[in-house]
Amino acid sequence: MYQINALNGELLKHESAAFSGGFLGEVSPVFSETVVALDSTGLILLTVSFQNGMISFQQTPISNLVKDSFGPAKIIPSSVTGIFAIKMNAVTIVIRVTDENKLEVVEKTNHETSISDALPISEGQQAFALVQRAGPEIHLRVKLAHSWDDNLLKESVKMDQHRGLVHKIYINNYIRTDKSYGFRALIVMEDHSLLLLQQGEIVWSREDGLASIIDVTTSELPVERDGVSVAKVEHNLFEWLKGHMLKLKGTLMLASPQDIAAIQSMRLKNSEKSKMTRDHNGFRKLLIVLTRAGKLFALHTGDGHIVWSYLLQSLQKSKVCQHPIGLNLYKWQVPHHHAMDENPSVLVIGKCGPSSDAPGALSFVDTYTGKELSSLSLVHSVAQVIPLPYTDSTEQRLHLLIDADKHAHLYPKTPEAISIFEREFSNIYWYSVEDDNGIIKGHALRGKCTGEVADEVCFDTRELWSIVFPSESEKIIATVTRKLNEVVHTQAKVIADQEVMYKYISRNILFVATVALKGSGEIGSVTPEESWLVAYLIDTVTGRILHRVTHHGSQGPVHAVFSENWVVYHYFNLKAHRYEMSVIEIYDQSRADNKDVWKLVLGKHNLTSPISLYSRPDVITKLQSYFFTHSVKTIAVTSTTKGITSKQLLIGTIGDQVLALDKRFLDPRRTVNPTQAEKEEGIIPLTDSLPIIPQSYVTHALRVEGLRGIITVPAKLESTTLVFAHGVDLFFTQLAPSRTYDSLTDDFNYALLLITIVALVAAIFLTWTLSERKELQENWR
Repeated sequence: MYQINALNGELLKHESAAFSGGFLGEVSPVFSETVVALDSTGLILLTVSFQNGMISFQQTPISNLVKDSFGPAKIIPSSVTGIFAIKMNAVTIVIRVTDENKLEVVEKTNHETSISDALPISEGQQAFALVQRAGPEIHLRVKLAHSWDDNLLKESVKMDQHRGLVHKIYINNYIRTDKSYGFRALIVMEDHSLLLLQQGEIVWSREDGLASIIDVTTSELPVERDGVSVAKVEHNLFEWLKGHMLKLKGTLMLASPQDIAAIQSMRLKNSEKSKMTRDHNGFRKLLIVLTRAGKLFALHTGDGHIVWSYLLQSLQKSKVCQHPIGLNLYKWQVPHHHAMDENPSVLVIGKCGPSSDAPGALSFVDTYTGKELSSLSLVHSVAQVIPLPYTDSTEQRLHLLIDADKHAHLYPKTPEAISIFEREFSNIYWYSVEDDNGIIKGHALRGKCTGEVADEVCFDTRELWSIVFPSESEKIIATVTRKLNEVVHTQAKVIADQEVMYKYISRNILFVATVALKGSGEIGSVTPEESWLVAYLIDTVTGRILHRVTHHGSQGPVHAVFSENWVVYHYFNLKAHRYEMSVIEIYDQSRADNKDVWKLVLGKHNLTSPISLYSRPDVITKLQSYFFTHSVKTIAVTSTTKGITSKQLLIGTIGDQVLALDKRFLDPRRTVNPTQAEKEEGIIPLTDSLPIIPQSYVTHALRVEGLRGIITVPAKLESTTLVFAHGVDLFFTQLAPSRTYDSLTDDFNYALLLITIVALVAAIFLTWTLSERKELQENWR
């Protein structure tokens, strides 16, 4: 106990006392000089008093208060004077502390209970709220702190089951017209949604769980069916007539406010953007997002509305899983559009606790309906997930889950999946990164598991190679690799003088950034001489280091993106006191005999010869560094369906905006005075800094508050990519890095085109008629 002078911070008195039983969990203050705690067993309540400058303990076994108590208890914190609550398994017990520090049970319930903080409503009076979830309803009571038996307010509200339990509650009061007190309650649910309750109704609700997205994937919408029933035609005809009548009333300024609202809702309903079917350009999709609260949302890319949401049972707190954590989302089943018997589904992977050996949990969710198809509680942990490029006859994608003991587990657990996996057994490699130890390892499969973990879908692994960075000089701060689904249009790159360079395309290249041990702190915490940054390109099959470059006097943090045969990374240059961005491009020299374009045209090349990663690669690298104005939160790259369109870097700046930067500005072949051939190729003259063009901000004047990630999804239209940025805010847009060269713009004048075609056809017929008449006249002569 410390007694401190609030004016000058002087320590007036210090007392301490030992309690042999120890303490457990949180402490709840009940009076200004009294707190309540639990002993280390969780079976005895301790009332700790600080009266008269002395510390005293009073022990009360919970069994004396509740006869049928069992198991350790947990204190539910509260700031209400004289009131606190404990939870034992599924039972919540509310206890009052008297002036003599005696404990009295005032309520016992089997429902989850949350207690608000105390709210002063008049001199010497405090009110507080209790809220309980009972099935589909929430029961809200507001009481006075000194009078438990009387209710200032008692209400029940029906609630969506997929919001989970009540997490927290806050109240405030207002004066009604009859001079009595009214109360509003702001409730935070288990799924992190917010609800305002007043007079027995939900005034408004917000899905604030979307402010903590941890992973995103996409799903195609269903194909629009051909053929419409007669009933639907009649309904559509009625809606069409009704809509035109409302529009006519609006034009004549006779529409009421209800009619205007109906017109706006019909416009939104009939909008092509919000239709729940695919479009031929691939702009309409479902964004499936997983939040930190363990809730899945399906967002429509057309207008951003929530199609469905589902709080996963496997990621809810339970007796079996006390601390569930959502990890990742993966596409599980993606049926072709002509086989619509099955809906697409996603795999949600989580685990029960923060430790590396915590058991995992799997959920399979239908992306069209939001229904959980099935769930699995795993007996093994999930340290790493490897989506394999193989699918079975039902188009379920095979996934390999690596546990903390380095055993590999195959899903789905079907004979067909096992058969496919065994055929590709020798072609499966992966790597693991131990940041704290500075070790990168390569792994492969060895055979079926033996011993206690023996299973048909369990496989032992073997270590192929390892790279150990010296802990006294280097620390791993960033790793990045290519997207598994990235499409590369061509390996050849035609440069000046009609020569060809060949990109070194491999899905098994890993970019690793390390920094000096002293330079691993905040920017500016070391001198340029004490810090350096090293970038590596590593082949993850063989462990061979393909390239290594050192940036002296540089420091992290490092943000990087890997695409095709190049990697771009952002860091801080201590010598120049500025941020920098560097680019490394890697090319395959083993194809050097195919530099002539005519050899490619005539088929005289060796591009079809087999390639093995175990043969020493003949590669060259080109690199360049540029100053960059902004600090960076994240970096992504645009992706298109065929990989033809030029790339743009999408940079999440410290100002929570997204900047689109053409990859040509980060071409390592840039020179101060490019030749005429290089200018024709599109090489930009070299400058020391990358340009920040205000018109290049994808978010324009908007800010994506708390920006954490940028996701790019290819549309069916090759020129267009879909961009989704998430943080506290969500932002979605369509981006055309090379402009929309394969489609007409929205403001294209179709009427002028039609008139031009009609005029040309008429002119053709007219000239043909005149020509025939002239020819006939000449023949008569």
